[in-house]
Amino acid sequence: MTSTTELVIARHGEAACNLAGIVGGEHGCTGLTDRGRQQVAQLAARLAAEHTARPYAVFYSTPRLRVVQSAEIIAQALHLPPTVEPELRGPDHGDADGRPWADVKTAFQGPPQHVPDIPYANGSETWSQYLRRATKTLRGILARHYGERILVVAHGETIEAANNLLLALPQDACLRLGFVTDHASVTRWQRPTNRFGRTIWQLAAHNDTRHLEPGDEQL
Repeated sequence: MTSTTELVIARHGEAACNLAGIVGGEHGCTGLTDRGRQQVAQLAARLAAEHTARPYAVFYSTPRLRVVQSAEIIAQALHLPPTVEPELRGPDHGDADGRPWADVKTAFQGPPQHVPDIPYANGSETWSQYLRRATKTLRGILARHYGERILVVAHGETIEAANNLLLALPQDACLRLGFVTDHASVTRWQRPTNRFGRTIWQLAAHNDTRHLEPGDEQL
């Protein structure tokens, strides 16, 4: 008997904090823009068509407002309620939450990934701490849903964490490479098991935005 585990991670739509360049933690995130809602509606239509062909067994969301709002739109299309997983939230930003990213990066002399073992603001996680939390949570989800189709609506950082986990990248890989993730994009990992019991993770798609109409892609 063969089986395939599939992990589909969709990024949330454009949020007001993204548009304004604000650090979007619990305080800085004020939800999706109108454009973001339109992006997610197009994403939801695509996911619903896939759900009809091969249903998703589970649907996870992170707790931040822009992701919750994205998940609500998708849930209506799939008729599948999301489970909020707090440990998949984006990085804990500490005092950077709600501040302009430009100011935070100027003070830190780069994004969090550039010095992954040092907090980028007072009270923030380090990038390495975030990756350990997110990859541990993703590993648990994959173990619980072996052979099933899994949908996660989350952050660009969640996609980075999944890629780090499944590519088995070293902790300092962020110093040499990164992953572009547009709003409402889809990243798809598949792990088929053949009749000999052999498995291997395959990156089937990354930053896929084919479902977005012209003008709704991230600029």
